[in-house]
Amino acid sequence: MSTLTLTCEPTSPVVQPLLNFNGFNHIPPKLVVQGSRRKRAFDLIFAALVVLFLLSWLMPLIALLIRLESKGPILFKQLRTGKNGKPFYCFKFRSMRTSADAHLKQATKGDSRITKVGAFLRKTSLDELPQFINVLRGEMSVIGPRPHMLRHTEDYSKVVHNFMARHAILPGITGLAQVSGYRGETKETEAMAKRVEADLQYIQNWSFGLDLKIVGQTIVQGLKPQEHVF
Repeated sequence: MSTLTLTCEPTSPVVQPLLNFNGFNHIPPKLVVQGSRRKRAFDLIFAALVVLFLLSWLMPLIALLIRLESKGPILFKQLRTGKNGKPFYCFKFRSMRTSADAHLKQATKGDSRITKVGAFLRKTSLDELPQFINVLRGEMSVIGPRPHMLRHTEDYSKVVHNFMARHAILPGITGLAQVSGYRGETKETEAMAKRVEADLQYIQNWSFGLDLKIVGQTIVQGLKPQEHVF
């Protein structure tokens, strides 16, 4: 049994960067010039340590629990919007029963698709750990705007001002929006607008110290029950 088995997603016609992408033309020079190298170095070191000292033993255990409860692959992959609007496959531990609409429908409170093991993984954010593989592949950063499903990107880009500007940098496993309380299900456009505002604030005020602060806050929040995470 291979713990690296991935879901087979339906062939999607949306495999090119989304149209009408407007880049963020005023990214601070320190993030473009100085920050990009320091940020990437931090990403590689941090992700390598997580994979080596955490995923190396935790992944087989989680894989066993997932497989014992429900049939299907261990890892779930989903097309999400990356830097400059380019789609990439984002990895997660599978927390739901396999279904045809998994790549389109967001998890909601009381979602019958979520397994018991999956509920625990989602509440503790352990389901996101495989995204450190995305970081090593250069598709994500440890800190940055969370990547959304392609359908959500297309929908919200039409109604939320500067929505696509958040894609000027690599998406992150966690970010300023998440530690500020803007995470989980987004039922209203206003909730997404607040998330985007926090993402752009991060881009404009980036510093290495801010990244470390967000990492620390993410770890602390991971130890507490999350009201809006299902």
